[in-house]
Amino acid sequence: MSTRKRLVINADDFGFTPDVNEGIVEAHRRGILTATTMMANGAAFDDALRLARETPSLDIGAHLVLIGGPSMLTGRPLPLTVPQLLKAMARREIPIYEELRAQVRRIVDAGLCPTHLDAHKHTHVAPPVLDAVARVGEEFGIRWVRRPFDFPLNSLPVPPMKRLVSRSLGLLRRRFHRVLTAHGCRTTDHFAGFQITGRFRTSELVQLMGVIPGGTTELMCHPGRCREPLRNARTRLKESRERELDALVSPEVRAAVERNGIEVVNYAELE
Repeated sequence: MSTRKRLVINADDFGFTPDVNEGIVEAHRRGILTATTMMANGAAFDDALRLARETPSLDIGAHLVLIGGPSMLTGRPLPLTVPQLLKAMARREIPIYEELRAQVRRIVDAGLCPTHLDAHKHTHVAPPVLDAVARVGEEFGIRWVRRPFDFPLNSLPVPPMKRLVSRSLGLLRRRFHRVLTAHGCRTTDHFAGFQITGRFRTSELVQLMGVIPGGTTELMCHPGRCREPLRNARTRLKESRERELDALVSPEVRAAVERNGIEVVNYAELE
């Protein structure tokens, strides 16, 4: 693995609400954010599409959704929680591949060329979802898929239960990479963001820059403006999006990136 440090900073939820969209574009234009993943079934998809066209330097991917919002196939609501999704999958009530394919198709048909895939709530750690995501990636020629397994963040403040869940996800890592490889998909060498979602400010992000390993890393984040649309939305990440936005545009974080020899890139640059 190369000792060169290359970091993709990706914002989830592009298309969720207009104020989230606004914050993501601001984090890119004024800060270190390089990429985002778009929710094809998001209530603010059209607004995100407009902003994506106005901001060609922002690398676009697909944020595949099986929890929350309407189905792209039927228009009916998708499950609202992970347990509800698992129950629906056990009953084979959701055609997973067809649903995810329809979401990517909407983004592509809008004239965008997604370079990477990830899944809302990391549902692609579930084998049936991962199989569908890998098939979609292969079909559309989208090579990059998020690996949702944090590298060790022992020096950062993480709640014990969150750290335990992160470690348990790592048990799925071997099959995860085997499936992606079989479909010609790739991941970064490292990933960070699961354990600190909704919990980082400028100081934590400066600290994180000091432990970014050699090779390629994706940092997942959720910046945004917190106005009425987001306050009324079904999500636990509200005011925290403002704090993440402040961190991503802060001079202290940019200085930490430079001090630690990190090259900020997007997925298109990793091709």
